[in-house]
Amino acid sequence: MSSGNFFAEYARHRAKEGRGYSGDALFALPYLKEGPLARQWQVRAKSYETLIAEVVMPTAIASRPLDILDLGAGNGWLSYRLARLGHRATALDIRDDDVDGLGAAQEFLRREPGIFSCIAAPFETIPLPDASFDIAVFNASLHYARDLPQVLAEAVRVVRPGGTLAIMDSPFYDREADGTAMVAEKRAHGDAVFGTQSAILLEPEFIEYLTPRRLADATPGLAWRRRRVRYPLWYELRPVSARLRRRRPPSRFDLWTAQMPRG
Repeated sequence: MSSGNFFAEYARHRAKEGRGYSGDALFALPYLKEGPLARQWQVRAKSYETLIAEVVMPTAIASRPLDILDLGAGNGWLSYRLARLGHRATALDIRDDDVDGLGAAQEFLRREPGIFSCIAAPFETIPLPDASFDIAVFNASLHYARDLPQVLAEAVRVVRPGGTLAIMDSPFYDREADGTAMVAEKRAHGDAVFGTQSAILLEPEFIEYLTPRRLADATPGLAWRRRRVRYPLWYELRPVSARLRRRRPPSRFDLWTAQMPRG
């Protein structure tokens, strides 16, 4: 399978799911009120608010805007929000399609030229200098890594001493067994979810999920902090529902952060 085939099919699948936002819906993200994915965006909005309150605002430097790298930026909604807050945002994603890749981000830039920068590149090899950013945030994207230590090492490399690396909206499990069970379920139901293109969409060996142990093992010397996000009640009740149905515990999408050593 070529990577081109995967990305083309992935874009088609994302479009089918209804993730190709434009116009008012795009500019509203993450505060989407209508549509089939509005409940998912309720969760993402809470993650965003926690990122701003607990990472961006405490990092603020009086003399200049923050330099923030949006890793796995997709359509650029987070970079746009950060730029509107006065910061210098860079949106990086390997996908440049018009569904929810960097091609879709061009709508922000047409309305406000130069409000943030876009770079089409993988986060395994970030084409940017060392110590370029005050904050780097994996934006619902770290679970798409194939080599977790390499990806995190690259992110660490581009963050300044004393800066912050953040992981937002990636699935975390307390136990490895629960993450493994999730992946097995996904693959067992691949045809129902992905249709005739399931073989292409399930072929890449992404890590799929994180655990505290995985994170610690991949980044020796970094101290990670879980910042619990207060999600909508229906989301917070998912573990109760899982226990009642005798199913595996669901993942959580809390914010995880690590501060870079000051040297």
